[in-house]
Amino acid sequence: MSRPISYVSGISDTPLKGQTIGDCFDETVARFPERDALICRHQDLRYSWRSLREAVDRAARALMALGVTKGDRVGIWSPNCAEWAITQFATAKLGAILVNINPSYRTHELEYALRQSGTSTLVLQGAFKSSDYVATLAELVPELRDAESAATLRSERIPDLKRVICLDDARALPGMWRWSAMLQRADEVSVERLAEVQAGLDFDEPINIQYTSGTTGAPKGATLSHHNILNNGFFVARTMKLDETDRMVIPVPLYHCFGMVMGNLGCVTHGTAMIYPGDGFDPLATLEAVSEERATALYGVPTMFIAELEHPEFERFDLSSLRTGIMAGSICPIEVMRRVIERMNMQEVTICYGMTETSPVSFQTQTDAPLDKRVTTVGTIHPHLEVKLVSPDDGAAVPRGEPGELCTRGYSVMLGYWNNDEATADAIDAAGWMHTGDLATMDDEGYVAIVGRIKDMIIRGGENIYPREIEDFLYTHPAISDVQIIGVPDEKYGEEIMAWVKLSEGEDLDEEGLKAFCEGRIAHFKVPRYVKFVDEFPMTVTGKIQKFKMREEAVHELGL
Repeated sequence: MSRPISYVSGISDTPLKGQTIGDCFDETVARFPERDALICRHQDLRYSWRSLREAVDRAARALMALGVTKGDRVGIWSPNCAEWAITQFATAKLGAILVNINPSYRTHELEYALRQSGTSTLVLQGAFKSSDYVATLAELVPELRDAESAATLRSERIPDLKRVICLDDARALPGMWRWSAMLQRADEVSVERLAEVQAGLDFDEPINIQYTSGTTGAPKGATLSHHNILNNGFFVARTMKLDETDRMVIPVPLYHCFGMVMGNLGCVTHGTAMIYPGDGFDPLATLEAVSEERATALYGVPTMFIAELEHPEFERFDLSSLRTGIMAGSICPIEVMRRVIERMNMQEVTICYGMTETSPVSFQTQTDAPLDKRVTTVGTIHPHLEVKLVSPDDGAAVPRGEPGELCTRGYSVMLGYWNNDEATADAIDAAGWMHTGDLATMDDEGYVAIVGRIKDMIIRGGENIYPREIEDFLYTHPAISDVQIIGVPDEKYGEEIMAWVKLSEGEDLDEEGLKAFCEGRIAHFKVPRYVKFVDEFPMTVTGKIQKFKMREEAVHELGL
């Protein structure tokens, strides 16, 4: 008798939410008006659900006064802060599409995202770590420096961009709105007008664009609806058994689904308090937030939990309030999971798996899953979703226990890639299955383990990096004839980036020069850690480059 095929469907007696993000937000405010909603520790800001709604509605009315309407793309380029969440919910209430821009982006990537999405309004922070957002944007839009006013901004290079709003009032250029000045415009739009606009929205409409690097070069904008991300946030939180008494520390970036969907929307759907320990990840700030705010839930990628556990002051923090949380983003080492459960009191910590294009979570471990299942698998299917594993060769479902490409179908699958029908058709087949490119196995209980990647994606410290994007960028260097990017093992980040570079005839370039070329033009985590100059690449007889041979050689040469 043949083995059953690798297919599961998520049965649930809890229905999907048929509402917009704004309506769900208002429902939570009505249920828990005086409970803590958002605590932003590095800004010393604390909001109840009632006061958060006041801030959100004011921002929404102000954006409307500036001319932002349903369907407009509103970019946000900022590390974690209260204004990020306020912008997220304000745009949802007026039906504008939030465009998440990675805080690590430099000029090359920023220009692409703004132009490809047709962003008309950009909300940005003044600066963060080594990124000067104001100066970087001014390189692309020099008109910001000499515009008569923010209302008259017109950009030659990014013609769709009409409004720029700076969160740091002191850093704003003449062509930028100061956040505080923008909020003063709210009085021009009535509360009734905002309610009318909100009531006219449909939950299947697009509300978010998230850029995900593609194997075909340029990033693609996964377009997500209210229905996609509101329900995914709800079921992620429900699996952790969250309610209005829970308090969640969110040290992961909000521009990722991990922060804005699994974090913010998971909390909003259950009335759970959102706690931001800092603008970027800091293990000490995270431990302080858990201890001082009596947090019950904590999010992070494995490297974050390792940094917290290994912090020299770890022992002085009382983490007894912790119960649950999520470890996701890359494979979880068993020892790390054991230490998180034992030393951080996270007895009910869960593991998640998904991708931006599926809103993001498809699999999650239950809070009482055995330890071996939490570290060797990504859990079981989420409610209302289907998953099958198929042969990369012929597309047929594989038997249980055999590796196949993981495909997801259901409410969570994105609407498509923004303005990219070809890429959408490549990713979502005629039957509605989203092809993830990940190889996985499924056991008889329906637990899934990720075993590899069909393509050569690199996961460095939880960041998905696609070699082709870096290759395409490095090809613009005049001295480079050809380049191949591979991932090599790394103890700290899981994988690091290595560039194999073939120079043009008579050209000269060294490792320092290549890295200097990258600085300020691509995100720091995409800059190759290792560089090898070669005359040729290992190839098949048909001329196909063999990256697996390059990896083997690199591992040997570097002693990894």
